[in-house]
Amino acid sequence: MSADRLIIFDTTLRDGEQSPGASMTREEKVRIAKQLERLRVDVIEAGFPAASNGDFEAVRAVANTIKDCRVAGLCRANEQDIDRGVEALKGAASWRIHTFIATSALHMEKKLRMTPEQVLEQAQRAVRYARERCDDVEFSPEDASRSDPDFLCRVLEAVIKAGARTINIADTVGYAIPQQFGEFIRTLRERIPNSDKAIWSVHCHNDLGMATANALAGVAIGGARQIECTINGLGERAGNTSLEEVVMAVKTRRDYFGLETRIDTTQIVPASRLVSQITGFVVQPNKAIVGANAFAHASGIHQDGVIKARQTYEIMRAEDVGWTANKIVLGKLSGRNAFKQRLKELGIELHSEEALNVAFQKFKDLADKKAEIFDEDLHALVSDEEVTAERERWKLVTLNQASGIGERPHATLVLSDEGVEKRAEAEGDGPVDATFKAIESIANSGAELLLYSVNAVTQGTESQGEVTVRLARAGRIVNGVGADTDIIVASAKAYVNALNKLDNKVERVNPQHAL
Repeated sequence: MSADRLIIFDTTLRDGEQSPGASMTREEKVRIAKQLERLRVDVIEAGFPAASNGDFEAVRAVANTIKDCRVAGLCRANEQDIDRGVEALKGAASWRIHTFIATSALHMEKKLRMTPEQVLEQAQRAVRYARERCDDVEFSPEDASRSDPDFLCRVLEAVIKAGARTINIADTVGYAIPQQFGEFIRTLRERIPNSDKAIWSVHCHNDLGMATANALAGVAIGGARQIECTINGLGERAGNTSLEEVVMAVKTRRDYFGLETRIDTTQIVPASRLVSQITGFVVQPNKAIVGANAFAHASGIHQDGVIKARQTYEIMRAEDVGWTANKIVLGKLSGRNAFKQRLKELGIELHSEEALNVAFQKFKDLADKKAEIFDEDLHALVSDEEVTAERERWKLVTLNQASGIGERPHATLVLSDEGVEKRAEAEGDGPVDATFKAIESIANSGAELLLYSVNAVTQGTESQGEVTVRLARAGRIVNGVGADTDIIVASAKAYVNALNKLDNKVERVNPQHAL
């Protein structure tokens, strides 16, 4: 690898999915992976194959689909996890085993209940075992930023000797401070005799709001040449290092970093919108690079400056990150082939002609309601139909609601429960509340509503409304997403989507749990 090349390792499909409620289906993971391939990330961490059969199949589907990126799978430092990872990844054009074990005193004592010497031995043994089955092995010392430097040096020297080609320093709980973190990595590289045999990487969390700053310090000060990151900074707790932020920082400030990536930056905004729509995690308007206000100027002074010379108040062009590539020339007169071709260009592949026909009919129905169709509309339309028949216990059949000044909002609906139609009606404090109460009178899920969010998919009053509903039950948290030009219908779809996810009783192993 060239010394001026920065590797972008995307973990949206793995660490990003660990956000409460952000679980993705196999089909959704493949859609996002295809967009990451268009974005030209170097490595796609597709998931944690040992977590569940569903995770295994999703990783395998991504591995068998992606051709232009390396595909990685996360494995705990044991033979069973590694075997599972190898089985899931072996169909990929190029692939990587990413194995890890905690190295901080706190994690070793309280979580692993292992001595430092046991951890050292297990790390070395796992890397050696993985390297016998894969020529590209990455090792991460979990909670590295709170680990004893002397012990960490011993572990890292041993795993490099065992065959690890990438060493990933994980700030697992977002504890690090930029200057300190950069110097920490530099010290490790200087102290470890065989440090030059591996590429050094950083994986930072945003608990103190410094994930991007820490990652860039690891590169600029520490000499790391790989950053692990996610689209929109999605991830556990406060999230991960944001891909769009580090990529554009390196590109915009090449004078400082002296580095290049292979990222096609025009695909950043499409990737951001796709991940947001699939997960239901709305991007805040003032989010750097991909927020709706990122290139908006309200101040008269700023507006005047931009009109006279864009560079006065913009350090990058909106076009360079994909802000102009959203409108499509499709409408109610567009044919099936044009529709199919646009889906293909967006990386959306439907599994059958029947699915294509259904999607096309929904497109035509939408075109009757909207004068202009946008790429976001198509993503929302397809996402709305992504729950497969075997996972779809509940289905919204009909919905009627009425509300007005001086009247109590009222909703009447029919739900299909595994093919059996059930009717209900309810009153509420508003049309959405009435609709949810009617649904619950049938489903009787016992779920707690944690979040209700509405977002316009595109511009204007005829835009589709995209609703996110977050439900919790028995410790499980899920996000349901629904889209429709009628916001009440979109709300009902989102609630039903969440109920279907709650009823999907797939058990997943948490990668943070002990071995």
